[in-house]
Amino acid sequence: MNSIGNLLKRISFIVPITFFYSLDAYAVTFEGEFKQGGLLIGQVQEGQTVIYHGKTLNLTINNQFLLGLGRNAPTTTSITINSQDQEPETITLEITPRQYNIQKIEGVPAKTVTPPTSDLQRIKHDASMVRESRKLVSNKQDFLKGFIKPANGPVTGVYGSQRFYNGVPKSPHYGIDYAAPIGTPVIAPADGVVTFAHNDLFYSGGTLIIDHGHGLSSTFLHLSEILVKPDQQVTLGMEIAKIGATGRATGPHLDWRMNWLDQRIDPDLVLKVLPSQSK
Repeated sequence: MNSIGNLLKRISFIVPITFFYSLDAYAVTFEGEFKQGGLLIGQVQEGQTVIYHGKTLNLTINNQFLLGLGRNAPTTTSITINSQDQEPETITLEITPRQYNIQKIEGVPAKTVTPPTSDLQRIKHDASMVRESRKLVSNKQDFLKGFIKPANGPVTGVYGSQRFYNGVPKSPHYGIDYAAPIGTPVIAPADGVVTFAHNDLFYSGGTLIIDHGHGLSSTFLHLSEILVKPDQQVTLGMEIAKIGATGRATGPHLDWRMNWLDQRIDPDLVLKVLPSQSK
């Protein structure tokens, strides 16, 4: 078993880190940032498979695979490469921790900190529907065409930030917030298929989820109108919804979130590692 020692970095802040690991029959490359919230694009040789946390990852026709790192990903993780003629090889990846913006707010009304008991069943049902939608792991390769921002407007919220109300920690913010008037168009940041569309979830209001393939998905929250339907194919730049202030939004904005399987990743890092070449 071997550990990855050195990361080879390109000399440019806009170009993702490239890492190359080689051991005789094994050669693995990565594009992306080895940091919490990051999305890595790996590539192995023909005939090899990749195991992560006991699961075999999907490979593209060019033997590429995705690996998403959550907000609180540990400082190390590992993948195992299987080859037909070689013993399995485990590779350890070193992950850089991040510092997140933490706000502590006192004197907040109790209903803001804890939702009424009467709403708990609805909240649980909403979360269950969203989880079911994200269980889809298709072989689609739409993500390879790249991503663009889904809306224009000042960024008012960033990935990883968290608030404490009256000393009670609330869920971290897992997306990017774009402030814009109600009715402002939301466009598809990449090709994909709609897997979930709901006009009124308790927390997120109008909510839309698009699958980009291999477990990578986008979620759009607080929408005033949804213009697409489940199972509909969408293309990069296509208008899919309108910005709103639905759910528990404090003002009109789009909250764009991204998942790889059950890992919540930073959309900003996805834009860097998979920029669209068409727009």
